[in-house]
Amino acid sequence: MRLSDVLHLGASGLRARPTRAILSALGIAIGISAMIAVVGISTSSQAKLNQQLSELGTNLLTAEANTGLMGEDTRLPADTVPKVRLMQGVESASGTGNIPVNVYRSPLIDESATGGISVLAADLDLLKVTATDLAEGTWLNEATAQYPSVVLGADAAASLGVVSIGSQVWLGGQYFTVVGILEPSVLAPELDTAALIGIPIASSAFEYNGSPSVVYERSDESLIGQVRDLLPATVNPQAPEEVAVSRPSDALAAKYAADQAFTGLLVGLGSVALLVGGIGVANTMIISVLERRREIGLRRALGATRAHIRRQFLVEALLLSALGGIFGSVLGAGVTAMFAAMNGWPYSVPPVLFAVAVGSTLAIGAIAGLYPAVRAARTPPTAALSS
Repeated sequence: MRLSDVLHLGASGLRARPTRAILSALGIAIGISAMIAVVGISTSSQAKLNQQLSELGTNLLTAEANTGLMGEDTRLPADTVPKVRLMQGVESASGTGNIPVNVYRSPLIDESATGGISVLAADLDLLKVTATDLAEGTWLNEATAQYPSVVLGADAAASLGVVSIGSQVWLGGQYFTVVGILEPSVLAPELDTAALIGIPIASSAFEYNGSPSVVYERSDESLIGQVRDLLPATVNPQAPEEVAVSRPSDALAAKYAADQAFTGLLVGLGSVALLVGGIGVANTMIISVLERRREIGLRRALGATRAHIRRQFLVEALLLSALGGIFGSVLGAGVTAMFAAMNGWPYSVPPVLFAVAVGSTLAIGAIAGLYPAVRAARTPPTAALSS
């Protein structure tokens, strides 16, 4: 038989029972769409992460005070930021210092309702170093840093109910005017829950001694490993172990690694759904063989060989699986595109994934249809005609 004849016979079997064929293909489609959607969402998330790291840079290091050998709190020296700026390979540095006061929407708020907002004295180049943007308003400058002006992090503004520039908040026992609100900071999330004031006003109003709690620095990409190793000893030569150095971009990569583990679990569940779909195809083909015994007997009586019958039912199973694989691929791609658009991610699905998806469905279809095809081929013509 010619290939076109075999394909025609296989397709005619599906057209004769369209509802059963669609329901059987649906099982395959659900498994394939689940696998493509999971992998597609994962790769789109990775593309977003790569885009973020490309925009924000992976050369940011942070240094902060670690606990001492006896578990006591330690502080960074007041001259930490100037010393870091002098290091070879350091392009820029900035810092924030914790101020032990609270901030409220007004003096009438319960003092225990701090909302988890920290008050930080900030260098003027903090936003540039941490790659943080302003949502509205302006950042601190030489003038506003000397007066009761404050810039709120995204979460701090939401917690205080501040939605516009010019509002006032009760900070450390006096009113401060809000001059800016920050966008969420990806590499320095601690700024999201902070109220940031200038170092001059922090020194005059709250006796801030200039000792930073966190130092941010940008390094030359080729020297970042060297800077990371030398940073503790540069910041605190007497006790370098009291300085903790981290790389914020590593936290983003670790988050993606955790997402990947969850993705592997979902892919496994999709594989189970695909296996169930394959069992459904096998069940459909077995029932089809039982219902079409007269057809099989008539074709055998007219000269069809066992190989012809075997090919007919095997091709029918392959077409059924291919139908589910193609529909599932389209559905999975659509779900990925919708999810990526909702989250503002770039759409990213490896093209080879679709080839693998359709290929796997064909393999499952061949396995699922092999037994029914062999059983049909072995049916004696006389027994088939008399059934």
